[in-house]
Amino acid sequence: MTHLLLPRLFAGIAISIAAAGTAVAHHGFSWAEAEQIELNGTITAISFAPPHPSMEVQAEDGVWTVELSNPGKTQRSGFVEGVANVGDAVTLIGNRSQDPEELRMKAVRVMVGTKTYDIYPERIETN
Repeated sequence: MTHLLLPRLFAGIAISIAAAGTAVAHHGFSWAEAEQIELNGTITAISFAPPHPSMEVQAEDGVWTVELSNPGKTQRSGFVEGVANVGDAVTLIGNRSQDPEELRMKAVRVMVGTKTYDIYPERIETN
């Protein structure tokens, strides 16, 4: 009986490892360029829902999807519900998608009015 359970156990472990790798790739920076950009625009939508808070930002070249970190890390930066709203001007520093046709970025810093929220302080590049 044990010899029948081992293949299932190993298959379950392999699937778990593969799923974890996919989650890290989706939520990490692997899809983004290494160089950071600055994006200026107006917030047209904002969500603090898991798996990660995000917003839509109208910029000169179109509407960008801006991903932040997981809810806990985003909240620890001080960027919580109510500090930014639809219609607010925003400046973002982050890494854009490697696909030049995709208006998508992973933000490391969010600036609304006079407030700055460092979502990923360890990743912010200083010039």
